[in-house]
Amino acid sequence: MDELAAEFEAERGRLHGLAYRMLGSAAEADDAVQEAWLRLNRVDSVDNLVAWLTTVVSRVCLDVLRSRKARREDLFEVLPEPAADADPAVEVELADSVGRALLVVLDALGPAERIAFVLHDLFAVPFDRIAPVLDRTPVAAKKLASRARQRVRGTSPLPPADLARHRRVVDAFLTAARGGDLGSLLAVLAPDVVRRADAAALPAGAAREVRGARTVAEETQVLGKRARFAEAALVDGAVGVVVAPRGRLLLALAVAVEGERVASYEVIADPARLAALRVTLLPLSA
Repeated sequence: MDELAAEFEAERGRLHGLAYRMLGSAAEADDAVQEAWLRLNRVDSVDNLVAWLTTVVSRVCLDVLRSRKARREDLFEVLPEPAADADPAVEVELADSVGRALLVVLDALGPAERIAFVLHDLFAVPFDRIAPVLDRTPVAAKKLASRARQRVRGTSPLPPADLARHRRVVDAFLTAARGGDLGSLLAVLAPDVVRRADAAALPAGAAREVRGARTVAEETQVLGKRARFAEAALVDGAVGVVVAPRGRLLLALAVAVEGERVASYEVIADPARLAALRVTLLPLSA
C-alpha cells in the first residue's frame, strides 16, 4: 500500500489539474481525485496506473458535469455556487494559472465535449482511450473534440494585422487598469472615449454612460480592482475582455478600438446578455 500511495501521490498534481480544467472548481477537483484514490483501494491490480487514474477521474468529472447541467436546466441556474469550503485564494491562483478566458469558454461546452477537448487537446490523451470514458467510439470522441475545438478557438472578421493591433491596445488598457495609473489610462483612451454599462455592473446611482478620457480613466481607477480578474478574449468576434473571478464569468467588455486607443467600451453584466455572448479564445497569432 505504501508503494501504491507513493505512485498515486506522484500523479495527484496532474490529476487535479485535469479535474480542475474539466470542472472549473478546485473543491470539486479535490473530490474527484479523492474518489479516484478510494476506487483504487477497491481494485486488486492495475496494469497501467496513469491511464487507469486518468480514466477514473475523467468519468467522475463527467458525472459531475452531467449532474450540474441537469440542475441548471431544472433550477435555471447560470453557474453553480462555489463550495462552502472553497479557498478563494486557491481558486484565484488556479484560475490565473489556467487562464480565465479558457475556463469561461470551457464552461459553455457540453459535458462530453468538455471532457473530450480537455483530455485530447490539453492532456494529449489519444481518442482510443477517451472513447471508453464517454461510452463512444474513437471516431465519435474525435468528432466531439473537434466540435469543442471550433467553439473554443475563436475566429474574427478582422485582418490579422488589425486583430493584433486591437489585442495590443486592449492588453495595454488592462495593464493600465490593473496598475491604476492615471497617466497610462489616459494614454490608451481616446480623448472622446465613451463607457457604457449595464446597471448590474455599477454602484447604485452611477451613470450608465460616461464620456471623456479623464472621467472614464478616473472611474476606472476606482473600479479597477476587477481588472485583476480580467483577461482578453474574443467577444462576439472582436477583441474584448472577460472578467471572471474563480474562472466564472461576471462581466464582459465589448471594446471598440480606433488607431492605438480605446474609442469606447460597454460593460455587459446582465445575465441574459452574458449568456447570449459568444466568447472564444483569441487566435495564438493575435
